Amino acid sequence: MKSETQLIKENMELMDDISPTFCLAKWHHTTIYLHTGDTHSCYHPSPHHIPIEEIRNNPSALHNTLEKKKERAKMLIGERCVGCQYCWNVEDMKDDHISDRMIRNQSIYKPERVKEILDNPWDFNVNPEYVEVAFSNECNFKCGYCHPMASSSYHAEIKKFGKVEGVNNHALDIDWFKPMAEDDNPYIQAWWEWWPELSKTLNILRVTGGEPLMHKSTWRIFDELKANPRPHIELNLNSNMGLSPRIISKFADNVNELLEGNKIKKFKVYSSMDSFGKRAEYMRTGLSTELWESNMKNFLNSTKSDLTVMCTFNILSVTNFTLFLQKVLDWREEFYDGKRRRIRFDTPYLKEPLQYDMHILPKEEFLPYMDQILDFIKANQDDDDTKKFSDLEYERFRRVRDYFAKTSYSEERIIEGRKDFYNWFTEYDRRRNVNFLETFPEMENFFNLCRDTV
Repeated sequence: MKSETQLIKENMELMDDISPTFCLAKWHHTTIYLHTGDTHSCYHPSPHHIPIEEIRNNPSALHNTLEKKKERAKMLIGERCVGCQYCWNVEDMKDDHISDRMIRNQSIYKPERVKEILDNPWDFNVNPEYVEVAFSNECNFKCGYCHPMASSSYHAEIKKFGKVEGVNNHALDIDWFKPMAEDDNPYIQAWWEWWPELSKTLNILRVTGGEPLMHKSTWRIFDELKANPRPHIELNLNSNMGLSPRIISKFADNVNELLEGNKIKKFKVYSSMDSFGKRAEYMRTGLSTELWESNMKNFLNSTKSDLTVMCTFNILSVTNFTLFLQKVLDWREEFYDGKRRRIRFDTPYLKEPLQYDMHILPKEEFLPYMDQILDFIKANQDDDDTKKFSDLEYERFRRVRDYFAKTSYSEERIIEGRKDFYNWFTEYDRRRNVNFLETFPEMENFFNLCRDTV
C-alpha cells in the first residue's frame, strides 16, 4: 500500500500539468470569520475583508470575494500569490519537502473539481467542498500569539491594560475593529441564506472560534442538522476543550445523536496544544492541561470520533516539544484499536508575530533541540503501527527542522524580533502574573541576549 507521502507526490504531477502554482484550496477551501467579516482560503495567507456590498445579492461572496477570484486567476497562469509565501518557502527548499499546497491538492483532488475550474471563467462562484466558519470571538482562553479578534478574553485584557508598548509586532491595538454580536450581524445572516444551497454539496464543515461551544450559532448548527440531515457532510469542530465537563458531555451527546441517526457522515474534533504541562499553560492563558486531558479522554471514550491536536510550532515549543510528543504516544497506546490513529497532530510553524518566530533564536544553540525532536519522532516511527508516528508526521516536522536550519533573517529583523521578545514577555509576565524564566529556565541565556538588545 502506498504511503500518504507517495500519494501526495504522485498527485502533484497532475497539478503541475495545470500550473506550477495551482492550489485547489483557493476554490474549494475557505475560512470565514463572520464576527469580523473576513475570509481566506488557507490559514497561511492573512484574511481579507468581505465587502458588505458583495454579499447583498450573493451570499456565496462570503467565500467568492473579488479579491480571491483575482488570486485564482493568477494561479491558473502560474503566478505566485504573495499571501501563499508559507508554501513557497517550503517548496523552494527542494529536497522533496512537502508543502501544505501539495497536501491540500492531494486531499481534495477530484477530476470533476478540476474540470469545473478549467471549464468556467476565472470569476465564477464555486460552492467549496470545505468550509471553516467562526460565528463569534467569545473565548475563555487568551493564547499569547492569538489576537483579540479571535478571543473575547484577550479583547478584555487589552481594554484593561491598553496595547503592548515597546513592540513593533503584535502590539494589539483594538481601536480599529469591533467584533459583531451574533444577534445583529449581516455576515451571519448571509451565512444562513447561503446554507441551504451550500449544504447540498459541502463535504466538510468545520466550526471554529473563539471557543465555538460558547457560541449559540454552533448549537444551531447541531439543531439544523438534526432537523435537516446532511449524511454526506463531515462535521468538524475546533475546541480548546477547556470548558466544564458538563458542556463537553452535552457536546458528546449531540455528536452521538448526529452520528447514530445518520444525520452526518462523520465527526472530528480539533484542539490546540504546543507543548504540555506548565509550559503549555504559559503559552495559552486559561488552559489547564489536567482538565484538557480529562475532557479529551472523556470525549474519546464517549464517542467513536477522532481528535486532532493542532500544534502551532513556535519559539516556545523548541526546547520542550518532546513533552507533547511523548503524551501523543501515551494516548495512542491508551486508545489503540489497531485500525487508526484516533489522536492525530499537525506541526505547522508559526510565522508571526515575530517575537514568537523560531528564526530569531541563535541557530547553533537551538538547532540541537530541533534535531532531538526529529530523532524522537524517527525512533518512534512506524507507518503500519497506529501507536507510533506516521511517515507523514515525520515529514511534516522534518520540513520545520530544515526550514529552521536553512532560513536566515537579516540582522535587522533578528534584532527587531529579539527586542520585541524581551519587551513582549516582560509585559506578558506583568499582565498575567506569570514568570517566563521560571517556566523556561533553559532559555535564560536567550532571554538575557534579547534584554541586551533593548
